[in-house]
Amino acid sequence: MAIAAEKLAMMIEENSERLLTCVHCGLCLPACPTYRALGNENDSPRGRVYLMRAVSEGRLERGDAFIHHIDLCLGCRACETACPSGVPYGHLLEAARAEVSSVKSLRGSVAESSLRFILRNVFARPLVLRAAMTMARWLRDSSLARLAFDADIFDGRLQSALALLIASRSPFAKARAEDIDLSKAEKHARVALLGGCVMEGLFAEANRATRRVLEINGCEVVEAPGQMCCGALHSHAGQREEAREMARKNIQAFDESGCELIITNAAGCGAAMKEYGDLLSDDPQWAERARALSSRVRDISEFLIERGLTPPEGRINRRVAYDAPCHLLHAQRVVEAPLAILKAIPGIELVALGGSESCCGGAGIYNLQHADLSDEILSEKIENIKASRAEVIATGNPGCIMQIGAGVLMNDLSVEVIHPIELLDAAYAKKTIQV
Repeated sequence: MAIAAEKLAMMIEENSERLLTCVHCGLCLPACPTYRALGNENDSPRGRVYLMRAVSEGRLERGDAFIHHIDLCLGCRACETACPSGVPYGHLLEAARAEVSSVKSLRGSVAESSLRFILRNVFARPLVLRAAMTMARWLRDSSLARLAFDADIFDGRLQSALALLIASRSPFAKARAEDIDLSKAEKHARVALLGGCVMEGLFAEANRATRRVLEINGCEVVEAPGQMCCGALHSHAGQREEAREMARKNIQAFDESGCELIITNAAGCGAAMKEYGDLLSDDPQWAERARALSSRVRDISEFLIERGLTPPEGRINRRVAYDAPCHLLHAQRVVEAPLAILKAIPGIELVALGGSESCCGGAGIYNLQHADLSDEILSEKIENIKASRAEVIATGNPGCIMQIGAGVLMNDLSVEVIHPIELLDAAYAKKTIQV
């Protein structure tokens, strides 16, 4: 706990100038989903920063109130976009969560011990993770999950978990660009793709689509053996040391691959890797390598628009709305690139989605840890989807696809939720996908 407290105090001290420039303008309040839902100042960004400062200065005990309000934060970082003072809320939150995790462990929290066990023994071990994801895919693809969901056998969190799993299946699995001959295509860039844990485990179709799209757009996609989970889940859960160790392994793997750039197709993973420089800033052996790697990370949409997109010849005759993943919009500040990709696909009618910049309530495993509040936040998103009359929701993060897809499923809407790159991949297949 002392180490966590020291880290939080250090983060507060390093950012004291920007924190002191906070004029309590309140611009962060309407941007914060938990404040909008609960109306409690302690569940707003400025309220939580005040709590962090009070704890780091010894004016507030690390008690239930502090833990509760830090736990309820989604970590969406919308407040960073809204803040005119540039307060690095995301970094402060991770330091605070490291403190909360330490306190919970000292208290013997069963939930905290279970989370630690899963993150350390499943997500940090590729073979174990692969086996777990294989079982999850089997449950999803065998239709057992859908049968159990439709039969309403379970309720509460188990029913929600089934909906999340079902939502991970791609609706465009058969509309691929696999028939395109790329053997003679000229290569202009040497890139490596982060496979990811959830992406490769449950969204392999999106990973394959990303690889094909990169090759169609003149890239040589090289392997990076030894890469693993990016560590984002660990950082968000306060397991910073585990996240740091995973970052080191990824840096080693991608450095040895000889790639020029690292491409990510999951917003949370991209944000985490772009911040490896901060995560390992106090490690003299890895700090410079971490900063160098972070500078080479690009989201797939960001990369394609920067380099110039090869125009697709197929058509997607669908009404599509884009929902911006929080860690792509607010953490990576990639705003226009995903929209530009969707606009480049013939046949798509791009429609506006109210609240597209606001969190869907997924936030990693937040939807399982705080199901009621997550559902309340998701309900706003679902109402906006209904109002948009969209037939497809495109969003570039696995957690968002699952959360929104589960909401669509539980509200019996005829809407598909898919990664934007899968739409682009389908358009490169030179097929026409009708409404």
